Amino acid sequence: MRSTVPLAALAASAMVFILTGCGGASSDDKLSYEDSPLSQYLSAAWGGDLSPEEQQKKMEEQQTKVEDLVAQCMADEGFEYTPNTDTGTVVSDGGEWEPEKREWVEKYGYGFVNSPFSEQLEENPSEQESSDPNADYVTSLSESEQAAFYETLYGATPAEDELAEDGSYEYRWEDAGCQGWAQHEIQGDDPSQSEEFSALRTKMEELMTTMQDSPELADLNAEWASCMADKGEPGFTKQSEAGESIMEEQNKIYDEVYGDGSEPVDTEAADFEDPSEGPEMKALGERELELAVIDLECREKTSFATKSLEIQFALEEKFIAENKAELEAFKAAAEQSK
Repeated sequence: MRSTVPLAALAASAMVFILTGCGGASSDDKLSYEDSPLSQYLSAAWGGDLSPEEQQKKMEEQQTKVEDLVAQCMADEGFEYTPNTDTGTVVSDGGEWEPEKREWVEKYGYGFVNSPFSEQLEENPSEQESSDPNADYVTSLSESEQAAFYETLYGATPAEDELAEDGSYEYRWEDAGCQGWAQHEIQGDDPSQSEEFSALRTKMEELMTTMQDSPELADLNAEWASCMADKGEPGFTKQSEAGESIMEEQNKIYDEVYGDGSEPVDTEAADFEDPSEGPEMKALGERELELAVIDLECREKTSFATKSLEIQFALEEKFIAENKAELEAFKAAAEQSK
């Protein structure tokens, strides 16, 4: 059976789907996406009950244990492997992301072209540097040995007939090489992906659709769209479309240079031009700021953040009442798996 989206991911999406491009409620509003009624059941699966510091510590400790087991597994298969304890991930409290504040929006827009995270990396270049401790060893291997190394480490690449139409495939730790085995040894079975809760996953997916198609949200989007048109930005029907329009244009600029990824691009060539530094991207960045400010003004005028959360939370409360026993069972299983 093909794996569906994990419950944790569905829950996180459910809490912010309405606010794509605008984030949670502002400090002046009564509600925040953190007040989601579903979060009390599902936060156990994604660590939402831990502080950013606790999440970071837990992630680093697990990474160390996993990598030690990976090294053991690779050695058993005849390969050298140096544990890589650099996760490359930093858990944040979200302080860098404040798209409901005018000062932030005037500086970053939606955070796509003008990203606060890119700015952080420029200020702290050491954060960008993460070297693979196994790079020299892999380079010393023949081409066939390298292929065997990576297949042992990550498992064989799925065959074409194993892929879904969208390119996804069913993940099984048993097929994911030493990494899959080691992660399963440390983290155990993921209750959000287990067969026991497949029916609950399906219901969560249906909840997402119900939220997006709700008449109340349609009315709110129409009110926001009318405001946008009055301010010289017609053509949008949903609040999320504003930020998506910038992302789509950004992707087009990158696609013109990098294509679909099937052909390598020599970024070291003398005639290579970084699309992120080109005039088209600069113009798009200016457009992003302009559109995002107008979007923010219309969200504020329509109280979009608070009203959309009210719609979402009402649907969540109804969902909880109809599925309380399954949610309680999932919460218990998630807490026990920690």
